[in-house]
Amino acid sequence: MHFQITPLQAEAFEPLFTLSDAELAARNACRQQVTERPGTPCRVSLEDARIGETGILLNHMHQPGTTPFRASHAIFVRQGARTAELAVGEVPDVIRSRLISLRFFDRADMMIHADVVAGECVADAIAAAFATPDIAYGHLHYAKPGCFAASVHRVA
Repeated sequence: MHFQITPLQAEAFEPLFTLSDAELAARNACRQQVTERPGTPCRVSLEDARIGETGILLNHMHQPGTTPFRASHAIFVRQGARTAELAVGEVPDVIRSRLISLRFFDRADMMIHADVVAGECVADAIAAAFATPDIAYGHLHYAKPGCFAASVHRVA
C-alpha cells in the first residue's frame, strides 16, 4: 500500500516570525531558541532543529473535524524552514528515530484505528492500516509528548 506523509506548509507559519513576543503570547505562542539536538522536530521541514536555531512553539489545530476527535496540540516550526518534499512511501529520520503514535480516521473524521510503534516500523504500520478500506487518512504523533508530527494519506 502506497502512502504519502505530508508536512505542514511553511507559508502558513511565516507571518508568525514577524510578530513581537507580546503578539505571539496573545496567540498562545512563543519564540524559542533550540538548545539541544535531537529534541525539537520542525513540523514544516520534518527535521530536527539545530542548536542555536530559532523557532515558534504554538498550538496548532491538526484535527479540525467536528467530531469528538477534534484536536490541537503544541508544535514547533523553525524560522526559515522549507516545506519538506517527501517521496511516496518515505518516512523521514525525524519520525523513524522516535516512538510514534498513529491515529487513523474515516471520511467522517472519526478515529477507527490507532497504534504505537517504533519509528522504524512506521511504514509497515501505515501500510497495514491502509489495507482497511474505511481508513481515509492518518495522523502521526510523537508518542512521548503527544505532539502532532504530520499527516499521512493513501496514494493510488
